[in-house]
Amino acid sequence: MSIDSMIDATIGREGGYSNHPADTGGPTRWGITERVARANGYQGDMRALSRETAVLIYKTQYLIRPGFADVAALSPRIGEELFDSGVNIGPARPALWFQMALNALNNGGTLYGDVAEDGDVGPGTLAAFKAYLRARGAEAESVMLKVLNGLQLAFYIDISRSRAANEAFTFGWVRARVGL
Repeated sequence: MSIDSMIDATIGREGGYSNHPADTGGPTRWGITERVARANGYQGDMRALSRETAVLIYKTQYLIRPGFADVAALSPRIGEELFDSGVNIGPARPALWFQMALNALNNGGTLYGDVAEDGDVGPGTLAAFKAYLRARGAEAESVMLKVLNGLQLAFYIDISRSRAANEAFTFGWVRARVGL
């Protein structure tokens, strides 16, 4: 899947404008919160945020900056999962989950060394991911996806349990985001 296809799929899940009273993100268009839009130079009304502006923000904030575009170059399926999760909950948490998964799946360090669990998908994390893909073979991607989706599902349940207002979104999050 290409970067443009990933973005199109996520924009399709996110939809247009929203300002749900239970959503702490406030006004959102194309999955871009007002805070993120402002941080990326957009000053207009969120209802008018163009799709083109959203695509540029997606590329810089949710693909290039967190290193997910580099992951996608190695594995489009894993790159898409990290990217889509990052749009929904911010890229730091999925980046950390990815590193946690790499460490949990490295057979006690015999396949490759542990990576720092710092949320920075840089050269060390990418080298470990390449080693993971080589060592784990044909099932590597599907197992990694299961781990990432399991962590994401647990996160949604945790935040819904800790803030009842999040329950307005839990069913939709699980339906649309877990098990892509």
